[in-house]
Amino acid sequence: MRSSAKAGKPRSTRHGPRAPWPLRLAAWAGLLFLHVPIALVALYAFSTEESAFGFPPPGLTLRWFGEALGRSDIWSAVALSGKVALMATISAVVLGTLAALALSHRTFRGKDLIAMGFILPIALPGIITGIALHAAFRLGEITPGFWTIALGHTTFCIVVAYNNVVARLRRLPPSLVEAAMDLGADHFAAFRTVVLPQLGTALLAGAILAFGLSFDEIIVTTFTAGHERTLPIWLLNQLGRPRDVPITNVVAILVMAASTLPILAAWWLTRSSHDIGGSGK
Repeated sequence: MRSSAKAGKPRSTRHGPRAPWPLRLAAWAGLLFLHVPIALVALYAFSTEESAFGFPPPGLTLRWFGEALGRSDIWSAVALSGKVALMATISAVVLGTLAALALSHRTFRGKDLIAMGFILPIALPGIITGIALHAAFRLGEITPGFWTIALGHTTFCIVVAYNNVVARLRRLPPSLVEAAMDLGADHFAAFRTVVLPQLGTALLAGAILAFGLSFDEIIVTTFTAGHERTLPIWLLNQLGRPRDVPITNVVAILVMAASTLPILAAWWLTRSSHDIGGSGK
């Protein structure tokens, strides 16, 4: 009886019961499906072949890294993506923080509708946002360029900053601000000395995530860029140039590495408080 009862129980580890083998197999299959293509892109960035994709590669070389680093068109695309991401991040953090401060610890008619309006851009498909922005810019006779791209990216980056600040403000007792004001501080002084230090890591994590989202964005960018070419658009255009495949692979793995670092940094900053919200599109 005792042995049969033990046989019916799932095997446990120090983290809890182990999942059934079909579920574990499905999880591993999903991980392989996601990461094997990335591993192949990284492998062929070192291949000696210029355009073919024979497996295994006939040889390995660092030649393509040198050629990629010497291409002015790549550096121009990287610079534009960086400037757009920086502008979108600054705008998103400022506007998202102000919106979170206005909506937190306050109850008024239409509050939930306004909060949903801030979150909606990241829930909508990117193509819907891009078409809407493109139509608005054409209606206003605004020439697409740097500022239209930055504005388009701000619409969804603001969600990341807003969610992080809201999550932190929910853990901040209103009595702290009231105590500061009882001691003679005005609203601005109370915000600067009490609220802002508490929001530090949440703001930084939101800014890092917003920068990563903006730097990688391609769908909204396609509708708002005009003749400008950010790095994702440059990568998309490279698909029609088979002889540049190794250089494209090099740039792709460098972008993946650069995109991973902000996500890891944001996780590290908020790993003990679970304050990250809207961490991906």
